Amino acid sequence: MVNFNPVILVRARLVPEVRLSIAPMPRLPASDAPALSEAPRGRIGLAALLIIAVVVTVYANTLRAPFVFDDRPAIVENATIRDLGNLRAVLSPPADVGSSANSRPLVNLSLALNYAAGGLDPTGYHAVNIALHALAALALFGVVRRTCLRPRLAECLGPVALPLALATALAWAVHPLQTETVACVIQRTEGLVGLLYLFAAYALVRAADEGAAPATRRAWAVAVVAACLLGVFMKELIGTAPVVLFLFDRTFLAGSFRTAWRARRGLWLALAATWLPLAWVVLAGGQRGGTVGFGLGMSSWEYALTQCRALVLYLRLVAWPYPLVLDYGTDVVKGAGEVWLQGLLLLGLLAATVVALCRRPVAGFLGAWCFLILAPSSSVVPLTSQTMAEHRMYLPLAAFVAAVLTGVWLRLGRWAGLVAAAWVVALGAATVARNHDYRTALAIWEDTAAKAPANPRAHNNLVTELIPAGRLDEALAHGERAVALAPADASMHVNYGTAFQLVGRTAEAVAQYEEALRLDPASVDGRFNYGIILAGLGRLPEARGYFESVLRDFPEHAKARVNLGNVLAGLGLRAEAIRQYQQALALEPDNAEGHYNLGNALLTTGRLGEAAAEYEAALRLRPDYTKARTNLDQVRRLQAPPK
Repeated sequence: MVNFNPVILVRARLVPEVRLSIAPMPRLPASDAPALSEAPRGRIGLAALLIIAVVVTVYANTLRAPFVFDDRPAIVENATIRDLGNLRAVLSPPADVGSSANSRPLVNLSLALNYAAGGLDPTGYHAVNIALHALAALALFGVVRRTCLRPRLAECLGPVALPLALATALAWAVHPLQTETVACVIQRTEGLVGLLYLFAAYALVRAADEGAAPATRRAWAVAVVAACLLGVFMKELIGTAPVVLFLFDRTFLAGSFRTAWRARRGLWLALAATWLPLAWVVLAGGQRGGTVGFGLGMSSWEYALTQCRALVLYLRLVAWPYPLVLDYGTDVVKGAGEVWLQGLLLLGLLAATVVALCRRPVAGFLGAWCFLILAPSSSVVPLTSQTMAEHRMYLPLAAFVAAVLTGVWLRLGRWAGLVAAAWVVALGAATVARNHDYRTALAIWEDTAAKAPANPRAHNNLVTELIPAGRLDEALAHGERAVALAPADASMHVNYGTAFQLVGRTAEAVAQYEEALRLDPASVDGRFNYGIILAGLGRLPEARGYFESVLRDFPEHAKARVNLGNVLAGLGLRAEAIRQYQQALALEPDNAEGHYNLGNALLTTGRLGEAAAEYEAALRLRPDYTKARTNLDQVRRLQAPPK
């Protein structure tokens, strides 16, 4: 009867320089345009199939991973994905704290499609995430291959365009830094916007192909705009795409900003126009449930300092992806003295990027790709729910991988393929091992608490997994640690109280629940669990008040209705109790306890046939439900005709 769900308030030179003039490049007549495919279509197709096969193989062990962390509020507790026919609700995702679907209607739609196909079975959700990641890798493959064949790079990279593009796509796809995006279902927000971002870059290369028919180029230009417009309804990150794509055009396609503007003025104006619906979506989403924006208890200066630490951490994880951590918590850096060295390093890299954009455009673009894509989440706008997160490197990682492998090919020549293959195999093996940490929610939170011992949320979520596993002593230890680290967080006290309650230490449980409700009177789990313990103490009128307060705020809380029914039955209000049980089962038909308690209420009113049906329903759900079996046998004896 206790809710165990966690409360979630989770020097290598880049390349031997390819010196590119930034003077305007004369536009080639169609007849003089270079061919964009140096390899037979069959070889390109085989490369694409290899990318798909490798991605599926490496991430196959995530298919049975459970919902973890932000998956729960965004999927398990998200009522708007339950009815695909109610499209208005589907496209109006919840604004709750912790729901990563907030202000992302197309992401919510994808979750609703998954729910319609398989309910809350995680397998289908993970399969979609793997498919999206494979498609993104294919898009990156196409971008790299066709860019290497453009006039500005064809002389030095054209002959190796296919193997270089294949290695880049594979290394990017199987790098362990990508595991969070693929293994955590709700991080498909990153996967979806990443796919659209890379597809937009691919479509831009096709739109700039002078050898294609004008109508074909226009169609690809429309595809660029469509990808960015769809991204508006998936994640705010897409707002950087018009700037990054303009830099891409200048660097690899047109040769100068002026030429890029003159050649595709309409495209750039259309892309800039996508900022208008993006602004509307951002404003409509407010502060994303109180987790993004200013005035939320975290200053811009503190957040910016924290990002100095985060960005340098990301750089290290690109080169050596260990240890990887699901949740780094919400700690912030309070003073510049803590991160002055990281700050100087980042300022140096930023200055080098600006200089390189003018003098060495290829290297400059790779730096700008990283800084611009990371800017929305890693600058001065606080994201209070997570100050650091590995999934933010999903797209930036592509620049690092492309730079390293381009250098390998230019320096090692024919040996480059072997080196690249060995790197991909090593990365893939590390990713398979990391994916194993997601095999159960208990395993991933044990891993997180061990790697981030100062993160109270890791200990708190571990408590919620240790309790159903029956490891109550460990749950108490981690609950004590969570409360010590975050004494002002109500959720820590709720879960600590739950652990006390289950080991029979009622007084300590009551004290924790009361502290939780003092800190946050609106705490749903606090009110719900406190109501349960009050009912157990026989304080039924007080318990009734807490359950009714939960249902005023969340009428769809089926377990609160079941427990309210129990209290009403205890107060002799059987008709009201029956009504609560029926409403609970309408919300949650698979609630065996609800069927059992409804059967009891019906039995006391003499409705034997209906009571028997409820006991039978409980036994179908839980064949080992001894009390339901006993009561069903009693009803059948009462129904039997006298001999």
